[in-house]
Amino acid sequence: MTPIPMHINLRLLDRQIVDPDGRLIGKVDDLEMEVGPDGVPIITAILCGQEVLGERLGGAVGGLLRTLAHRLRTPGDPPPLRIPYHLVADVDSAVELTMRQDQLAEPGLELWLRENVIGRIPGASHASE
Repeated sequence: MTPIPMHINLRLLDRQIVDPDGRLIGKVDDLEMEVGPDGVPIITAILCGQEVLGERLGGAVGGLLRTLAHRLRTPGDPPPLRIPYHLVADVDSAVELTMRQDQLAEPGLELWLRENVIGRIPGASHASE
């Protein structure tokens, strides 16, 4: 695939990530990059999760977010979600993947927050309907 130049701060970061069926996977919290042989940075993966978002934000707010996310994790939780960039089908108002939501690992903190915080909000279970 030929790399396409883009302004990642405007086109990728903080965008919703959806699967081919339109199901929400999360947000682009950070990116993993490497420098290509020609010296141009190339995106290798999309990273999702409160810990990586805290690292990206930095400062006191980022440190607080990272600390809270780390403390809420339970032993055995997988690391933040890492989606290889070759799974991206399209970047528009959302980042659409070629892989379905149920084929990706779900970070334990995301699951815990959905079940214990968001799921307790009245009407939250019907939000997608």
